[in-house]
Amino acid sequence: MPSRRIPIPGIWRTMMIKKLTKHGNSMALIIDRSVMSLLNIEEDTLLEVTTDGKKLSVSPVAKDEFGDKFSDALEKINIRHGKALKNLAG
Repeated sequence: MPSRRIPIPGIWRTMMIKKLTKHGNSMALIIDRSVMSLLNIEEDTLLEVTTDGKKLSVSPVAKDEFGDKFSDALEKINIRHGKALKNLAG
């Protein structure tokens, strides 16, 4: 569906009506390339998904928000489960 840019004093908002797409046993929300470009995100950008029970919000995570915590957690997972993950990857 086409997007609409909505003027709000001081900012512009882009609004789209989207349908979820089946992806395996889950549902996926496809983000158009134009929105990805606007947000300066790529396919490997971490996204924060939040909800208040009525609305869904998706926003890019600044790399330094995770910093060393993410790297440390990833390293621990690789140390503990590296062999099993490689076997699963085939």
